[in-house]
This record gives sequence, C-alpha cells and structure tokens, in this order.
Amino acid sequence: MPLTMGMIKAVILDLFGAGSKTSTITLQWAMSELMRSPNVMQKAQAKVCKNLQGKPKVIEADLINLKYPRLVIKETMRLHSAAPLLLPREASDTCKILGYDVPEGTTMLVNAWEIGRDPRHWEYPKDFKAERFESGMVDFKGTDFEYIPFGAGRRMFPRMMFAQARIEIVLAALLYHFDWELPGGVRPDELDMTEEMGLTVRRKNNLYLHAVVRVPPV
Repeated sequence: MPLTMGMIKAVILDLFGAGSKTSTITLQWAMSELMRSPNVMQKAQAKVCKNLQGKPKVIEADLINLKYPRLVIKETMRLHSAAPLLLPREASDTCKILGYDVPEGTTMLVNAWEIGRDPRHWEYPKDFKAERFESGMVDFKGTDFEYIPFGAGRRMFPRMMFAQARIEIVLAALLYHFDWELPGGVRPDELDMTEEMGLTVRRKNNLYLHAVVRVPPV
C-alpha cells in the first residue's frame, strides 16, 4: 500500500510525540538525581561552563564537547529507564531459559529497570555515579545487554538519537543558565524519589525547584 501524505504526517507526529514524552521523564529524573547529589550538580555545571566559555547559549554543535552531561544522562537512564519493560517480545521457537520452559509464541517482557540495578553488573548499583560511564565501554546502542534503556535488536527504540540529542541540549542549558535550589528548606537527602510504574517510570510526585538565573558572561 503506498504511503499517503496523511500517513507520513502521522508517523512523524508519533516520532516527535513519543520522543518528547520519554525525554521529559528522563530530564525530570536527571534533575532529581543532581539535586540529591549537590557535588555532582556542581561538577556538571563547572564542566559545562568550562566548555562553553561564556557563550550566550547552548547550541547543538556544542554537544560533542559536553561529555559530562552525557554521562549524567546515561547514569539517569540506568537507574530510571523510561520504558521499564521495553517492548513486548514473542518467542519464535520453544526454548528453555534459566530452567523455565518457554513455548513458541509466548509473549515476554524484558525488565530493563531491574537489569540496570543488577549488582552482578554494576558496582554499588543504587548509587548515582556518572563516572561509571567515563570509559565509554558501555553505551545504550543495544550491544551491551547489562544496559538497555532503549532496548536492543530490530525492535530497539527508533527515536534513540533524537531523544538523546534533545535531552543533552536541554540539560546542558539548565545547568549553564541556572543555579537550582530545593524549595521549603528541603535537604537533598529528603528529596522524594518515589517512582510510579506504568508503561513509563515517572516521578509519583512532581519535582519543584527554584531556578536562580546566572547569565554567563558574553
């Protein structure tokens, strides 16, 4: 069946809409983790300011040199995979997995949320440590099965690169142009990090922050 202009528009709208939702969730968790770890927040801001050197704003061309925010995003996705169970899979053949018989045609769900917190693969898995990705040995392109926030294989999240670039540039701008404070005298260790599980893993309660503008020198 030939593609009509209406079908093409619908696909593009779906790509942008779904990418925006997961990007927003990831940004909320990234800011939550940074607020809970002030030393990491300060380091991330310092790295961004050093790389941008007083530029008036962050642009896409700057992303190649903004490595630390990328590490923050990777660590955020490890702890808070936007799609905790990925897309459903179907067994193409009867097989046995860890002693369990899986008949052909069985629908299976991959628990990416649990994989990202597995102590067999991650040292101190509950701690937020952006530096664990510094070596570049583990990426979210679907080839490292201890880290699959976007899935893997042919059914991998199709908007991965779009979502990654969107998250990176927004997070870098938030770090560059503002200082952030928790309202009401809340201490970092008191920040509510309760998750709400569904097709995505959202914050159960909204994140409220005070933004203090710090315009970089022009």
